[in-house]
Amino acid sequence: MAQTFDVVLKNGTVVNHDGTGKRDVGVINGTIVEIGDLSNASAGKVIDCTGLHILPGVIDTQVHFREPGLDHKEDLQTGSHAAVMGGVTAVFEMPNTNPQTTSADTLADKVKRAHHRMHCDFAFWVGGTHENVADLPELERLPASAGIKVFMGSSTGDLLVEDDEGVARILSNIRRRAAFHSEDEGMLRARKDLRIPGDARSHPVWRSAEVALTCTKRLVEIARRVRARIHVLHISTKDEMDYLAAHKDVATVEVTPHHLTLVAPDCYERLGSYAQMNPPVRDEAHRQGIWNGITQGIADVLGSDHAPHTREEKSKTYPDTPSGMTGVQTLVPMMLDHVNAGRLSLERFVDLTSAGPKRLFGIARKGRIAVGYDADFTVVDMKKKRTITNDWIASKCGWTPYDGVTVTGWPVGTIIRGKTVMWEDALVEAAQGEAVRFEEALS
Repeated sequence: MAQTFDVVLKNGTVVNHDGTGKRDVGVINGTIVEIGDLSNASAGKVIDCTGLHILPGVIDTQVHFREPGLDHKEDLQTGSHAAVMGGVTAVFEMPNTNPQTTSADTLADKVKRAHHRMHCDFAFWVGGTHENVADLPELERLPASAGIKVFMGSSTGDLLVEDDEGVARILSNIRRRAAFHSEDEGMLRARKDLRIPGDARSHPVWRSAEVALTCTKRLVEIARRVRARIHVLHISTKDEMDYLAAHKDVATVEVTPHHLTLVAPDCYERLGSYAQMNPPVRDEAHRQGIWNGITQGIADVLGSDHAPHTREEKSKTYPDTPSGMTGVQTLVPMMLDHVNAGRLSLERFVDLTSAGPKRLFGIARKGRIAVGYDADFTVVDMKKKRTITNDWIASKCGWTPYDGVTVTGWPVGTIIRGKTVMWEDALVEAAQGEAVRFEEALS
């Protein structure tokens, strides 16, 4: 007797940890239960994926959805809407909100706001500070906690731990891998006069490659001294990539689509402060150095660093402009275009966006297409050519630095725990986002 499934994805090309090939996937109760030839199986719903690639659900481990306190720019609902429109099935959201996510109560508040209101699954980074060091062992094990995030250089918000002693205390008190914004704050203060009013091209001069590399070297030395694991976010320099290649036993590496795609000074001349990020987009030599980190296997994960601001805020005169741009919705199409251009393989993209996050952060039941795992899939058309426009962006701020950019490769469907949330640019399921679970926090 043929098995009956809730959902079967048929006739697609599955791209996974064990290779790429034509396979069907059967789902029951939101879980993958069989992979192979299911042509004789019956199902409550059949999704025809002829001509499409089925990827493990893309996990974006760095987004800023601004809620609570800054939700004129974005909120958990609109940010997650943007995520699923772009093929992203789960996100890790950052702690620099108002109030900051630095306690059990503020984390629980975010989880309550997110449950079945976010369109994708979610976890929340907890900010590590001088004040909450003693609480971190508990905070990193709470439900929906992605781990501890530390800002060694100032960015949007007030979270900052710039001293080596403070960083060492945090790392000595936790067991999971901590994530870091690595820019040397003392150097940033000393170099402020290098900013040229009205000229965003001076942003990477102020926040130079040396500022980033100096802090990353300090961070690695501290991690080695206290025997801790670290994750260095949004690498923007060739120098850091070369340095971190020799320290992969303690440090993992995140890269971002904007550092792989945009290049100075062109992006500042075209986009002005709309291209302003921390750490900055730099010149072609640094961009090629980051790509080398992908081809050489130094980079572990790809995060969007989705950090929206309103047009009104971004249109002020530099440097009175906030750093940040949208990215969660454009991560998949921009990177698929790079795949089609031959800059990385589709398998490497999967490693950076699903297998990598699962491996680094110990995500339970996500990150690969395998029996017993959540039925999370990003379904893509590798041949589809589309032009990204501001009108397509679901983020509350309504703009993208890639407005007018034509790409080849497009997210056709977002399936989360067996439910089709997005299909062909339409949101087709009510918000049912749930907390991501982690192996190191399971009780």
